[in-house]
Amino acid sequence: MKKNVLNFVKTRWYVLLILIVGGGFYLNQQKITQAKKEKETTYVVDRQDIKESLSLAGEIQADEHVVLRFQTSGRLSWVGVKEGDLVKKYQTIASLDQREVRKNLQKKLLTYAQTRNSFDQVGDDNQRIGDQPTNDWNWGDKMKRLLENAQYGLNSSVLDVELTNLSIEYSNLYTPIDGIVIRVDSKYAGVNITAAQAEFEIINPKTLYFSFTADQTEITKLSEGMRGTLNMDSFPDQTKEGALYYVSYTPKSGETGTVYEGRIRIPPDTASRYRLGMTGDVSFTLSEKRNVVVILDKFIKSEGDKKYVWRKKNGNQEKVYIKIGLETDGLVEILSGVETGDVIVASL
Repeated sequence: MKKNVLNFVKTRWYVLLILIVGGGFYLNQQKITQAKKEKETTYVVDRQDIKESLSLAGEIQADEHVVLRFQTSGRLSWVGVKEGDLVKKYQTIASLDQREVRKNLQKKLLTYAQTRNSFDQVGDDNQRIGDQPTNDWNWGDKMKRLLENAQYGLNSSVLDVELTNLSIEYSNLYTPIDGIVIRVDSKYAGVNITAAQAEFEIINPKTLYFSFTADQTEITKLSEGMRGTLNMDSFPDQTKEGALYYVSYTPKSGETGTVYEGRIRIPPDTASRYRLGMTGDVSFTLSEKRNVVVILDKFIKSEGDKKYVWRKKNGNQEKVYIKIGLETDGLVEILSGVETGDVIVASL
């Protein structure tokens, strides 16, 4: 019998080795699993820094952002910009063909000159009221009406000249802001356009801001001047701080639900890195406390308006009522009831 066992060990030693290694691995896994379970169901009270923060999503927008178009249809005679060009405030960027309106202006000026001569002639042909050599006072009323009609005709001629001059001004397109041209619908002169076809879009990169929305429970926690940390999706490894300079008083239109807009200014020295419509998040620190007693919120139970935990002491579990302070994601400040080093269990 002993010989058979020895022969088996000699010839099948690797089987025993596998059994020993497998058994050791199994026992080790059991210990690890038990330790994890114990760790998940118990918590040692300690001191940590704790802060309450609010994170909100948004995108890059610009305060100075315009879409320009002509008031009337016409033939596009000149385009002075292309996408990416820098423009100055009140710079002319495009023009319509002005030949027709300039001819109309000349015609109106001639009509004005003719009307002016007629007006002066009517004044010379009619004496002042009271100087007429007749006892018929109706003549004075007739002369007054002749002079008034002449004045009305002159005023109408002046208005015609001014309106035609406005048409010339409207045939030129000016930018009301400094900035960069980001869109040109009609790039080439010589084409006929309608008022809606030839659009020019310009933004001022120095006025970029991060626009976010907050619901009615979140907006009350924010105020102008608060500092926020920006984390843009385009630069996930970089953060930038900015000040909240605008909080709307009315809900933002076009949104589902009642939400309000907030704005954080983008620093001018970094504005060139960002583009309109880039998305990201901004985080605000609402409150912060350092080196306070905390426990995980999952260990806290409720009993009416009271809070309590189960504390492990001398191998037993006891119910301890606690008073809580600041609450954040996952952590709760403990003002009284437990101390550092106490072991809290999830439940009985």
